[in-house]
Amino acid sequence: MKRRELIVTAIAAPPLLLTGCANRAWVRIGAVSNPSKAQITVLNDAFGRDPTLQKDWGYAALVEVGSTRLLFDTGNNPEVLARNTAALNVDLGRLDFVVMSHRHGDHIGGISHLLSVNPRVRIFAPKEGFGVFGSDLKSSFYRRDETLRPDQRYYAGTPPETMVFGSAWPQANITLIDKTTEIAPGMHLIALVSDKPGTLELKELSLAIRTPDGLVIVVGCSHPGIDKIVRAATAIDPKINLVTGGLHLLVAKDADIETTVATLRDTYQVGHVAPGHCTGEPTFTALQRAFGGRYVYAGLGSTILLGATPRALDASGQATPAALSENDLQTYQTLLAASADRRRKLFTGLQGTAMQGDRYLAQWRRSLVGCC
Repeated sequence: MKRRELIVTAIAAPPLLLTGCANRAWVRIGAVSNPSKAQITVLNDAFGRDPTLQKDWGYAALVEVGSTRLLFDTGNNPEVLARNTAALNVDLGRLDFVVMSHRHGDHIGGISHLLSVNPRVRIFAPKEGFGVFGSDLKSSFYRRDETLRPDQRYYAGTPPETMVFGSAWPQANITLIDKTTEIAPGMHLIALVSDKPGTLELKELSLAIRTPDGLVIVVGCSHPGIDKIVRAATAIDPKINLVTGGLHLLVAKDADIETTVATLRDTYQVGHVAPGHCTGEPTFTALQRAFGGRYVYAGLGSTILLGATPRALDASGQATPAALSENDLQTYQTLLAASADRRRKLFTGLQGTAMQGDRYLAQWRRSLVGCC
């Protein structure tokens, strides 16, 4: 059975309306041929079993629930996104909207391909001061000096009430999110800020989807902490059926991994996990041990069928074993090392042009550890 022929349990969403209600930024949803579809397909990751797909560090996933079809992150490279979507017969021109979890390159790297296919698709992104997605700020933030001549003053002394700052993609249709917001019926973006060394003050969006079986949470990197993301999600629905995506425990110590795993399983009673990307190999093992049959394989090309008992299928429609294969582990390690090497070379280039004792560069270097 081919993936496109699969009919899965209905999680229907009503037609989307445009509204200006508080904590809502709804978009209009177009009709699709299979309103009963409920699944997540991994389009970019560093491990997987389909030889027709190109593995790469980073994350991207197609989320299809009811009549809603969205892209969550765009991976590390536009060519890889183009190749994998073509191989999986995914049409990026048929999206209701896109969610960019955060500004790291291995999540935004495919935006240029996305915009070449679908230039006006609505993109939800975290609002950060002077961020790559654009931003705005009340002009009252800076001090005035009325004694200066107009030609020495910002905006000749009469600045706009709100100052708008540019985006790396000025033609893109970007909506900035700075608080938890319902963007479609039953679909919420959880906005949190990292307080971790290396990614301090980085803002990240996670997707929480209401289903009859509890929330499905899709995360990019979990820089604010997967425990904090899940805790915030329980305010939407205390029952968490599935957590999938990157958990950012690549370099975590065993004790910290065990604490996080126990928090997911015992404190928040998460039903199932389908980890990927920056979760880390020791954490894959710890989650498999803790969740047993409730661990779902989420390698590149896998489609996770949502429902009371989520399960994963490969491109041919066959069930996938939960455990990572030896080839999975080898490619994951290789691409992780390549990603780290690219960051080191970038830092070396910047270091050659920096002033001695540059505090900002030192902070940026530390951030390389937290970037994934």
